[in-house]
Amino acid sequence: MRDVEISFDEIPGWQVAIDKDITVALDISLSDELIAEGVARELVNRIQNIRKTSDFNVTDKITIEIENHEIISDAVSHFGEYIKAEVLGTSISLGEATKGESVEITEELSLRIQIQRV
Repeated sequence: MRDVEISFDEIPGWQVAIDKDITVALDISLSDELIAEGVARELVNRIQNIRKTSDFNVTDKITIEIENHEIISDAVSHFGEYIKAEVLGTSISLGEATKGESVEITEELSLRIQIQRV
């Protein structure tokens, strides 16, 4: 019987974990599409919170205006239909949202989101 030793060097973009006889390697690099999807999910969460604090009914349809930013525009262009479906939005647009509520989307990005009952 021969012993086998497996070793590895750190590989950028990969996370490796070893537990006894099991080794798992995960590709943790983020594509632009994954980043946009994550931002879209954050937008859904923030919009739902705004709905809740505004005392909207669960069935109320809304229009959504989001302060424009490059990261947000990518998320809305790729996942706008998903966002609208999740929050009962009839429309979603990018603009100034000057009367909107300020929310933090990422550690580096805060912006305004304005919603109105239809």
